[in-house]
Amino acid sequence: MLPADDITGLLQQWSEGDQQAFDQLVPIVYGELRQMAEGFFRREGDQVTLQPTALVHELYLRLVDQKRAQWRDREQFFGIAAKMMRRILVDRARQRSAGKRGAGGLALAD
Repeated sequence: MLPADDITGLLQQWSEGDQQAFDQLVPIVYGELRQMAEGFFRREGDQVTLQPTALVHELYLRLVDQKRAQWRDREQFFGIAAKMMRRILVDRARQRSAGKRGAGGLALAD
């Protein structure tokens, strides 16, 4: 694992618009993000239909879209990543729940 200072440096470079820094950062933090995702799944039990790898990939797609993030350090990054993962899981649960209640069905006309 890279020292926290190296990760922080890459995060700060990414904040400044350096896409190569993001490309270098992803493989470095992937393992820790996957461990975080596995932790979420252990707590959620059978209710989650997503796999840890898919959750990390969904997180990656959301992180790529972060244009205005000002990353201070690795702790902030992983904290925000954890919040984003929870939000992804909540969104998926809401979608599943809405489907069970008949969302997307045809509306009856008066």
